[in-house]
Amino acid sequence: MAVVRYLVADVDAAVAFYTKLLGFELVEQWGPPFAMVKRDDLTLWLSGPGSSAARALSSGAMPATGGWNRLVLETDDLAALVEQLARKGARLRGDVTTGPGGKQALVDDPSGNPIELFQPAR
Repeated sequence: MAVVRYLVADVDAAVAFYTKLLGFELVEQWGPPFAMVKRDDLTLWLSGPGSSAARALSSGAMPATGGWNRLVLETDDLAALVEQLARKGARLRGDVTTGPGGKQALVDDPSGNPIELFQPAR
């Protein structure tokens, strides 16, 4: 099992995005600051304002949402998934990209954290 933590601006919005658009299930939620969602062998920790992960570090650095590191979700039909997400108002970072291993597209969660949607070459 893998666990990934994403900082989010709004835990309720993040839970709705992951469960309604990307097929995760809610494992548990501890009020507004934190929730866990799961898909297959991946558990995603959603840490919002008020969670320990969102506090300033001793160096003064503040954790922030977004960036380019991402989790990857495989799909058998990338085109259909991208179309469905766009229709539902999800923010895509660009068009589908094709490479030697397959096709990919990036979609942002409501806090700007990227999720790579990947269709392997067959």
